[in-house]
Amino acid sequence: MGNHNKLLQFLRPDPAASPAAANKQPSASSDDEDDGHASSSAPTTPTTGATTPTTTNTSAAASPFAMSPWTQLPGLGFGAADGAGYGGGAGADTTKTGLLGSLVKADGHVYSLAAAGDLLYTGTDSRTVRVWRDRRDLGGLRSGSGLVKAIMVAPDGRIYTGHQDGKVRVWRASADDPAAHRRVGSLPGLRDVLASALRPSRYVHTRRRRSGLWMRHFDAVSALCLDAAAGLIYSASWDRTFKVWRASDSRCLESVHAHGDAVNAVAAAGFDALVLTGSADGTVKVWRRGARGRRGRDPWHTVERVLREGDGAVTAIAVAAEARVVYVGSSDGAVAHWQWRRGAPPGAAPRNGGALRGHKMAVLCLAVAGRVVVSGSADRTICVWRREEGADHARLAVLTGHTGPVKCVAMDEEEEEDAGGGARRWVVYSGSLDGSVKVWRVSASGGGTHEDAATPARTPAWKGASPSPLRPWTPYAAAPEPEPKHMGAA
Repeated sequence: MGNHNKLLQFLRPDPAASPAAANKQPSASSDDEDDGHASSSAPTTPTTGATTPTTTNTSAAASPFAMSPWTQLPGLGFGAADGAGYGGGAGADTTKTGLLGSLVKADGHVYSLAAAGDLLYTGTDSRTVRVWRDRRDLGGLRSGSGLVKAIMVAPDGRIYTGHQDGKVRVWRASADDPAAHRRVGSLPGLRDVLASALRPSRYVHTRRRRSGLWMRHFDAVSALCLDAAAGLIYSASWDRTFKVWRASDSRCLESVHAHGDAVNAVAAAGFDALVLTGSADGTVKVWRRGARGRRGRDPWHTVERVLREGDGAVTAIAVAAEARVVYVGSSDGAVAHWQWRRGAPPGAAPRNGGALRGHKMAVLCLAVAGRVVVSGSADRTICVWRREEGADHARLAVLTGHTGPVKCVAMDEEEEEDAGGGARRWVVYSGSLDGSVKVWRVSASGGGTHEDAATPARTPAWKGASPSPLRPWTPYAAAPEPEPKHMGAA
């Protein structure tokens, strides 16, 4: 958490920056196979002005500076003057929930983002994954595939990006300049591909009546996650599979044909060796990781249970590992949640806590940190929840300001400069199909009261979850669920 204060450098004014440089566009993207990093574009300048006090039900107008690569929106609130510098207003309350700023670049829709230290990575439908620091666009990670659907940053500094073309690309920051990146490989690696290419048993049939190597995704990579304790990376794809990779050498260890439709989400639970996958077929499956092979070191995943079956597609999964709670977002606008009991025997059923309902349209993304849960939706809003005792949740705020569906969210705890206590604060990043990334501060009030972070008229505290709208799982009547198909490394 030591670098979290640096994240707020996005919002600090820079009077010396030139307005002319703010409109400079990046150079043309390079070929996919180039391992060199992209050149950084010129630093940009936010619009500054007065700051007004914040309100919980936050809203902001879309930036009128559509051609500017950076637009500074109000500090911790909104008034008639729609511009503000970070923390500059006399009446601003820096402990409250509100908008900090907005990043806008003419790269198209924002589909993915990830924060790491003082860097923010944003993926769009352009050829570049943007890298931001200190309000500056530092260029990006350039590839031949346009749409970047997933970004994951590993503890060792490697950045993994999942693309529409089915590839997972691996990047690493330069030791001399953390803002400079180069591509260092892909999943699967070239050596593994060549070793398997001449073995017919290593090929599988695709739904396009073609065959391909089992270790390759043949449709868009929709999600990535890391199980740091196990040293494994999971990738989910619209080809209905999830694959398991060893983080140390990028080797594919297992491929599982998991669902009857596109796999939209994968999440390592962080407890009991469980992994969860969610699909457009409306199901969420819980997989338990075992071992196989001569030495019993290779992972092998088997279905433990089908956690959810519904009419709406599953779009996002997030896990609060310390509390052993799993959140599932779906196209019906609900966020369902389950909790696993500590000390329960393996295979014990989790407790269904019901569903959180704060959106009018599909939930597209989820993020969890501590007791705070953030959900982004196609209705262009972001709901902020706080987990109470048991299955109770309180809705703290509704963040509005995006003019398109909110496609991705990420959270990071803001480091307290004063050790005197008070409510924990979080920095929330939201990416939208309107082409912008907004940066918010979220305050989780303590002591069981929500008045300082909720508008009673629109965001009352929910002292209990609504009954679950999901039906108990029963096998399909027309045809039984087929057994998952596994492929593993020889």
